[in-house]
Amino acid sequence: MTAEANTRRVADDRPVVETTHGPVRGVDNGTVKAWKGIRYAAPPVSDLRFRAPVGPERWSEPADATKVGPVCPQPTDPRIPIDLGAPQGDDCLTLNVWASSDTEAGDAKPVMVWLHGGAYILGSSAQSLYHGAALAESGDAVIVTLNYRLGALGFLDLSSFGDGFDTNLGLRDALFALQWVRDNIAAFGGDPDRVTLFGESAGAGMVTTLLASPAAAGLFSAAIAQSSPATSIYDRERGRRTAELFLDALGVGRDEVQSLSEMPIAAVLAASKKVFDEVPVRTPGTLAFAPIIDGDVVPAHPVRLAREGRTHPVPLIIGTNKHEASLFRWMKSPLMPITPPALRAMFNEIASEQPALQLPSEAQIRSTYRGRPKTIGMGVARDIGFRMPSIWFAEGHRDVAPVYLYRFDFATPMLRVLRLGAAHATELPYVWGNLVAGPKDPTFKLGGLKAGKTVSARLRSRWLNFAKSGEPTASAADAQWRSYRKEDRATLVIDAAEKVVEDLDRDVRLAWGDEVLHFR
Repeated sequence: MTAEANTRRVADDRPVVETTHGPVRGVDNGTVKAWKGIRYAAPPVSDLRFRAPVGPERWSEPADATKVGPVCPQPTDPRIPIDLGAPQGDDCLTLNVWASSDTEAGDAKPVMVWLHGGAYILGSSAQSLYHGAALAESGDAVIVTLNYRLGALGFLDLSSFGDGFDTNLGLRDALFALQWVRDNIAAFGGDPDRVTLFGESAGAGMVTTLLASPAAAGLFSAAIAQSSPATSIYDRERGRRTAELFLDALGVGRDEVQSLSEMPIAAVLAASKKVFDEVPVRTPGTLAFAPIIDGDVVPAHPVRLAREGRTHPVPLIIGTNKHEASLFRWMKSPLMPITPPALRAMFNEIASEQPALQLPSEAQIRSTYRGRPKTIGMGVARDIGFRMPSIWFAEGHRDVAPVYLYRFDFATPMLRVLRLGAAHATELPYVWGNLVAGPKDPTFKLGGLKAGKTVSARLRSRWLNFAKSGEPTASAADAQWRSYRKEDRATLVIDAAEKVVEDLDRDVRLAWGDEVLHFR
């Protein structure tokens, strides 16, 4: 049952909220209240390292919730120099809540719950990019961000090697956090019956996966998937092979798997990075760690379930960025195949695993993606990794609930000079209203800040209105975003000036067809 919890003030005027596990004391700056580092599950250590989350021990005195908690242990990658916002640590299953200062318990405001990206192996809710004050200050919604387990700790399938291992731990963490939101968010002024789950990249992949998960029924009422790798879901056999690579990297025998619960975390992370780097080289276009079809949390490929009308009937915003692949080219990352040999290897892998699929021929690809080999590779990588999976999902989900499809095209002059354009993840600052990451952030060095602020205000308005009503409206002067229907396939193109385009992806959609549903 949901515990009744009341907000109260203490002598130093810092807001204290009673949760199901104990009171938490946050901070109020006069515009926004925040509670950070709230433990929603017990630290996943020892016997809990590879098990589903369990509730934390209850506490009685107000816990300090004025700073973010530790981030999930993860390997560092010099190609991705992100500031995680906090040190790594085992006690990482925490979440953060933001609400406007005038929001009180019982206000029943819509709630937005964020799942960060990072290829299922990197990132945290503590990153400054995801600071929720700008989204919360209008008072239109209560904002929640959360950590979940990553890499081998969150997405390694060891279930073939014994009974002491649960599957899809990162997804189970997100589900457990959503249950915490259901049971506690009313005390922070939120409505547990109006929860929008939103995420980007791997976080968006979790959103589309949970849309097809029976375990998520009733836990959210709307969803937003920004650049979802919706088809990067693997079967148990692929999961077992990855687990064997991990055990080999760790030097652990198949009969010694139980020792992993006490293995030094540094060794686990080193093996995670080795496998993460090797897998996309062995099989281009694939991830080492991702959700797997376990017959439980993930009963089947989410895109397949969407096409069968078996996703949760909640409104959905889904879309991608115009130049998704340019970020991976810039990082020289093997995650997304761009060169002709890598693309050919990926197609061969797809054909060998699913020979019944009719993949586009090289002639069809050249016809659809006109240009030089490198530009063709970028287009194919973008569409096979993000655009087409999002369209396939939208084509199915629209039969059970309204779907709003978008493409984010806005890029500052500096990003265009760097040949990044509207690259993967470049929409994030505009969604969160945190446009300038710091004095060394080059994004607006050549201008574009004024236009960027306009794009951000419009985008935040659409996301917040969607959370309130299920419709991503903006002002009357802005483009009227229609739902994605078979008759016109309306798509919102987000740029300095917005426009709605009918069947924006027609050529690409026809080239890939409707049959390539879950090839990765």
